[in-house]
Amino acid sequence: MSKMKITNARRTNRVRTALRRTANGRPRLSVFRSSKHIYAQVIDDAKGETLASASSLEKTMRDAGNTGANIDAAKAVGKLVAERAVEKGVKEVVFDRGGYLYHGRVKALADAARESGLSF
Repeated sequence: MSKMKITNARRTNRVRTALRRTANGRPRLSVFRSSKHIYAQVIDDAKGETLASASSLEKTMRDAGNTGANIDAAKAVGKLVAERAVEKGVKEVVFDRGGYLYHGRVKALADAARESGLSF
């Protein structure tokens, strides 16, 4: 593995370990971003299942003309995943930024999820 991949893997593990300590049974809102798209999942680690998910690859997002590589798409994904989680009865989550800096698309997704009813 390259040095950068090792560094990113360590950061991701460090963030997730800290989340597990402070989660207190709450599900986590996990974010993954690539250069072209952004994905979000609400995961219950105790049961090992995904409660809600959304991504910029979904047909409704593509029809709206959003590419996943911008802040507007991240806001739409955050709103969508929050609405789906609230429908399932999840209101409190722990935000898992996945080793990414809390800036740009990750921050936009988190803010949109908060505005749509999730608290973290």
